Amino acid sequence: MNHPIPSFANWSPSDLKSEILLGDCAEVLQRLPNESVDLIVTSPPYADQRKSTYGGIHPDKYVEWMLPRTAQMFRVLKDGGSFVLNIKEKAMDGQRHTYVLELILALKKQGWLWTEEYVWHKRNCYPGKWPNRFRDAWERCLHFTKSRKFKMNQQSVMVPMGDWAQTRLKSLGKNDVLRHDSQVGNAFAKNIANWQGRDMAYPTNVLHLATECGNKGHSAAFPLSLPQWFIKLFTDPGDVVLDPFVGSGTTVEAASGLGRSVIGIDVLDEYVQMCRQKLIPVQGVLLEKAAKYNVDQVSQKICRR
Repeated sequence: MNHPIPSFANWSPSDLKSEILLGDCAEVLQRLPNESVDLIVTSPPYADQRKSTYGGIHPDKYVEWMLPRTAQMFRVLKDGGSFVLNIKEKAMDGQRHTYVLELILALKKQGWLWTEEYVWHKRNCYPGKWPNRFRDAWERCLHFTKSRKFKMNQQSVMVPMGDWAQTRLKSLGKNDVLRHDSQVGNAFAKNIANWQGRDMAYPTNVLHLATECGNKGHSAAFPLSLPQWFIKLFTDPGDVVLDPFVGSGTTVEAASGLGRSVIGIDVLDEYVQMCRQKLIPVQGVLLEKAAKYNVDQVSQKICRR
């Protein structure tokens, strides 16, 4: 698998160190210093789902279970950091449960700012049939911060303009070269000329990504491209990424491949061992690249066990 290789010009050896820790993140996170993490990106066990893996938490108890863990996350996250929570409410007795909405409100009371909501559109969602709804094709990626000023590298996730620009911008009318108010009176306005000369555009808050085809030995693995996108957006090379519910290690793989340090936590030893093994080949590539940039005395012991 090919990973983007970051620039090593300003790196130090400590930038290539990561840890995978065994235990409940509510307890393990207490060992981390205050404001030591740049980004938290995670997908915790959903309420009463993945019982075969983690035992499940009843939806009515989910917020109570989650808050002690997010309190520790709040403490270890830097003031300019971000917390991305991939989660989706389940359907119970013919209707959606409200525990995700309740969790959002509880996190706001805890001090988090609910900055944005990204939608992961699962392009190859599983087929199915239900009497009162259609198959799930999206999940929430809730973005929380501690302050209104936070690190955000918007240019790192820009997307190609697309074929439409080649035809639409080829010939502009008089209404295209100025701010043109909507004729239907809906306050929407546009200046098409602003798009001329651009090869790239900023993306929307909807991420169109396929689900993970192979579950990597885990019942709820998300695609590598999902954490990659947020890691590029909210961190720089050498920053620290935390996944307190690390599971099969997709975030570990994404963060390491992008040259970030990563801390992963899981309650199951088999996933901790799986993640530690993933660090070895990915960071081996980074060590080789770092040598070419004359990074002195890069540690050969990447994953401290």
